[in-house]
Amino acid sequence: MTDTLKTDYLLVGAGAMGMAFADTLVAETDAHITIVDRHPRPGGHWNIAYPFVTLHQPSSFYGVASRELSAGRIDEMGLNKGLADLATLPEIQAYYEAVMRDTLLPTGRVTYLPSSDYQGDGVIKNTRSGATQTIEFSTLVDATYWQNSVPANHTPNFSVDDGVQFLPCGGLSALETPPAGYVIIGGGKTGIDALLWLLEQGAKPDQLTWIISRDGWMHDRAATQPRPEFFKTTMGVQAAAFEAMANSTSRDDMYDRLEACGYFVRLDPNVRPQMFHAPTVSRPELEVLRTIKNVVRLGRVSHIGQTEIALDQGTIPTSPDHIHIDCSASAVQNRKTTAVFKPGRITLQTVRAYQPTFSASFIAHLEALGGTDADKNSKSGVVPFPDGLDDFVRMQAANMMNQAIWSQDKDLQRWIRANRLDGFSGLIRSADMDDPEVVDILTRLRKNAMPAAMKLQSYLV
Repeated sequence: MTDTLKTDYLLVGAGAMGMAFADTLVAETDAHITIVDRHPRPGGHWNIAYPFVTLHQPSSFYGVASRELSAGRIDEMGLNKGLADLATLPEIQAYYEAVMRDTLLPTGRVTYLPSSDYQGDGVIKNTRSGATQTIEFSTLVDATYWQNSVPANHTPNFSVDDGVQFLPCGGLSALETPPAGYVIIGGGKTGIDALLWLLEQGAKPDQLTWIISRDGWMHDRAATQPRPEFFKTTMGVQAAAFEAMANSTSRDDMYDRLEACGYFVRLDPNVRPQMFHAPTVSRPELEVLRTIKNVVRLGRVSHIGQTEIALDQGTIPTSPDHIHIDCSASAVQNRKTTAVFKPGRITLQTVRAYQPTFSASFIAHLEALGGTDADKNSKSGVVPFPDGLDDFVRMQAANMMNQAIWSQDKDLQRWIRANRLDGFSGLIRSADMDDPEVVDILTRLRKNAMPAAMKLQSYLV
């Protein structure tokens, strides 16, 4: 027998963006939402993340608008010492359970269907019992369009011989016997996390082999701090970045200027990055990573055998006693963009660079305001996730375009300033306008914003 449900919004995906959307829509409308998710609890990919993962940006930027995630502290120990706290996996998982239990469900306007799969055509299937339900809805909200790929569900694009010790990143924490060595495959945030965790747990740098197919630009976490005491660092670097973009003479010159002003950092000063996936590191983390000397830059892995690893541009030795750790999953699988608002459908995507949860909350606010899809889309241009160097330019250009559009709407500006996920508005409000250095930073920001945007547009031609 098939049950039938009715709802205003069918929200597919209870991950970070889905939860942020639901939180704002419930707060600003009287609509009913049915949330369907394959996982047994809310939080999306955090259900299957590796156990030692943390956020790589301050917790203040993450979560839902109605509930703080950050503990409000400055870390006093470790590689993030002196900077705003980074939520751990248990903290994030508990946070999303609390949002669902204490914020969404008590409204009586949210139905949550965990361990369930939306089959399309109004059919929901429970993955535990196999039972199906049909659902009638006005609007489908797709919070899974940009699928997260994490080590636990990633299929590597290379082959591995039988007998090779090969694990996803999360398998590291279960190891009890030291191997002959660790081979970390992947130069992104997951690879960085694995290496830093191993070194913090006592592994020696000469035990580590790091395979990087492409070096990437990274952000200095000290320049992403939303607390008032960091105003001059955070906003000073942002002002310098606008100047770097505006005064650059080519794309490569822009990257050099962005590095010189502290907006970007790189692993090896002698290796020019060829990609940008937006990881954020602290300077102490970067210094620890630089102690690893066996860094392999021979392209992508194509095969791992018992005695040899084949890459695009050569081979390196290995052994059956080495542990090979797959950290090659790309954070976002679907990089194609589409209009956020279409008849009967909302597709959640980023409308501000680096901030998926703010983006989802913002989209929910536009939906709550009403109006035509065309009007809402005019204020929610998609800011694509980056991969190559040109993608950084596209991302920044789209981001600055949205900011310019939003700045013309006073009501929208007030909403943004009141949204806790918008950390930088609060930072600017905290500025001491009696401090000449603060005034100079804000002046440089305003002066260079438009020239920077124009220069970025010229690099897209």
